[in-house]
Parts: sequence; C-alpha cells; structure tokens
Amino acid sequence: MAFGRQKAEEPPVEPVGWADVQTFVVSAVERPLTVKRKRAVPGKPAVRVARGSKDLRVLAPCAFLGSDLTQHPGLPSLPQHTLYEDPDARRLLCYVDPAVDVDGEQRHVVRDGQGQVLGTLTRVPPKRRPFKHTWRIEQPGHPEIVGRNEWVSGDAKEIAGRVAGKFLGGVLNAIGDMGAEGGDQASKPRSLEWRAQDQVVMVSEGSEQVSVRAGWIDRRLAFAFALVGDR
Repeated sequence: MAFGRQKAEEPPVEPVGWADVQTFVVSAVERPLTVKRKRAVPGKPAVRVARGSKDLRVLAPCAFLGSDLTQHPGLPSLPQHTLYEDPDARRLLCYVDPAVDVDGEQRHVVRDGQGQVLGTLTRVPPKRRPFKHTWRIEQPGHPEIVGRNEWVSGDAKEIAGRVAGKFLGGVLNAIGDMGAEGGDQASKPRSLEWRAQDQVVMVSEGSEQVSVRAGWIDRRLAFAFALVGDR
C-alpha cells in the first residue's frame, strides 16, 4: 500500500539581534501565508524581522512584547509598551513611559532595562486643520528626528516633484492624498518620512512596519514609535 510523502517540518524560528535591524514589524505571526505555506503559524507578540525566501518566509523575533502576565512589578508602562529580549520576559530590553502633556504635546520617555533614559518620543499636534499630527524623536547626542507625512516632508522642490510624479503615473487623487497631512483613506496606513537635518533616516507605514536607514538611530526608539502607534 502506497503512502503519500510526509511533509518535512520547518525548523524552529530563531531570534535575531535587535541592535542593528533595518525593517521590522510588530506581529504575533511567526510564519506568514505563502504559496508553499497554506496556513499562517502564530507566535508570541514581538518585534519581528523578515527572514528566508518568499516561499518559506518567516518573521524572526528580535524583542518580545510584555503582557499582563509578564509585567514586572513597579514598571510604570503599559504591558504592550514593554519589550523583553527573551520570550519568558526575564530580560527587560526597554519600556515607554505613559504620555505626559507638555504644552499640548504628548511626550513619552523611552527607557532601557535599567530605567536609564534612551530618548523621547513626542506626538506633536497640528498647528491648523486639516493637517494631522507629526512626531519627534530626541536621542541624546544626535540631531532631532521629525516624522511627517511623505507628501509634506522635505523642501518645496521635493514636494512638487512628488506631486508631479503622481500625475505622471496616472494617479489623479494626489491632491486628495495630500489633503490632511496623511489624509489617506482610513483603510490605508499613513506613510511617514522621518528626517534629521534634511536627511531621511527612517520611514514608516502606519505603526506596524518601520524601516531604519541611519545606523546611529537607537532601534529601541524606533520600536517605541511602533508600540505607541500613529494615532
């Protein structure tokens, strides 16, 4: 009697180092759907980095989110604003303090596992309508990073070039996209460009996917933005 060939099990997904990751997502999916993988496989909620071929892509964890069950006593942050280096939540990597209102700005201090300040993540309200809020990251010893919608990021020449490119590409809703500094449709995440001294050092799609382009950015500050969320 002939039996079908047994499908080989995929190897375990090994964690990767967090310090120099470039593009990451916040997800509880460890093995996403692919052509060869018919069912997604969940994992612990974590900051994850894509690894492997497109057919057998995995999302390797580099930092694990806290939970109500793992939160260390005395930490002021929400469990979902806390990251650990290990899945058992024994090695605290960093955490984000609750927001403090300073002249209308919502400021989150980001701290390492010993409670030392890594920097500050600030949500800056719009100066006028219909624009939306922007962001600011302050990392000691480095230039300030400002996160703005890609349509209004950069100088006048760059903005004009983007608009022209939209029309040349046949997309006639460019002005609508610009309308509210990230006034994309609700179903589409807002694209942000993060600039330091006129250089794009980070980009983000919504809160889940972030790409760091400058090696000097402390990744824990980028993680903090993804945890807090672009709301």
